[in-house]
Amino acid sequence: MDASEARPTRLLERFTAEAGRVVPLEALWAHGSLALGDYRPGRSDLDLVALVGAPVTAPQRQRLEQLHRTLIADVPEAAGLHCSYVVRARLADAGADHVTWAQSRLFERPVTPVTRRELTTGGLSLYGPGPAGLVAEVSDQELAEFVRGDLRDFWYPASARPALWLEDIWVDLGLLTLARASVTLREGRLITKGQALEVLTAWGAPAEVVRDIHRRRYGAGPHRVSPPWRVRRGRLARTYVRAGIERTLASRPGP
Repeated sequence: MDASEARPTRLLERFTAEAGRVVPLEALWAHGSLALGDYRPGRSDLDLVALVGAPVTAPQRQRLEQLHRTLIADVPEAAGLHCSYVVRARLADAGADHVTWAQSRLFERPVTPVTRRELTTGGLSLYGPGPAGLVAEVSDQELAEFVRGDLRDFWYPASARPALWLEDIWVDLGLLTLARASVTLREGRLITKGQALEVLTAWGAPAEVVRDIHRRRYGAGPHRVSPPWRVRRGRLARTYVRAGIERTLASRPGP
């Protein structure tokens, strides 16, 4: 499927128009699967960054939250729409927190080096000027330090918690993140989730788990996961991820 054909045009057009009535919207950029050509309707997240001309006020925060909840009620696909509202004056501050809607809630977080690298190397402009020339370049060292820290401080502790790995999302993101992080550290480039599955296959990751992830992301429809397989899959996934992180962190720092 062509990337432009897969794009949820109506949802994005509605979101752009309604967000522009809440905040002073100057640009709207996509990164992640949509920008990298790996978007799958109903399965991939919509990762967006909105450039706004002034800080988001408390009343605007309330209206943004209502906007997102209404979109989800009207368009189920909007449940995967995540957006950080970045004030233009703070765009150059890599450590600044920005109002963000993700995982069905509104909170504040920075725009990560991975996101900024995606924006500067292949960000998709949905409205207004593109990110090139506006978003500061991310050095290979900064990107590598962030990726190693994410593996060390988030994913490695998570790999010691078996209950988490009974859920699809932990299995999927755990293996895909390991493959994508390892390629980034080794080669200094970002890859898609589809490419990460190819990497996992080449590495000899548990084939039945890789097939399970592929079927969920690219298959014709949902499939049932039996309780015994869910337990076995979780054990295989977290064991592989934990060992992979140990190998990756033991390697030479940097890309």
